[in-house]
Amino acid sequence: MEKRILGLDPGLAILGFGAITCTQISHKVQETTVNMLDFGVIRTSADVEMGQRLCTLFDDLHTLMEELQPDLVAIEKLFFYRMSSTIVVAQARGVLILVLGQRRLPYVEFTPAQIKQALTGYGNADKSEVQEAVARELDLDDIPKPDDAADALAVALTAWFQV
Repeated sequence: MEKRILGLDPGLAILGFGAITCTQISHKVQETTVNMLDFGVIRTSADVEMGQRLCTLFDDLHTLMEELQPDLVAIEKLFFYRMSSTIVVAQARGVLILVLGQRRLPYVEFTPAQIKQALTGYGNADKSEVQEAVARELDLDDIPKPDDAADALAVALTAWFQV
């Protein structure tokens, strides 16, 4: 049985995505393999007005869902650090949740600490430790770039560990 999980690292300027496939060879949990399917980012330009940027996210997310056909979507929860940027990211997340609702796709959310805990065993791990864990879990020679895509793969892996 194969399951496709799409991880998303929400943002307005850069929205990271990372898709993995999990294949259960038998009924034993130990006999499950995970492979990277795709990763990348959706970018919007700060030179474009907000409504158009959100439309770009909307259209590109629909295209992404069509191409990757995920069974489950995992999203990084908002982390509040600067109110102005948090509001902008929240608007992008709203578009993301709308697309998932329109496609009737189930989703789960994880805090940054939950993702760090799942991948490194330590909820306060730094970014490089999480990225190294992503490369190790997916048997990659290099850490995926840009960081937003690596973060999205970390979210997808967290969902895989939880299901």
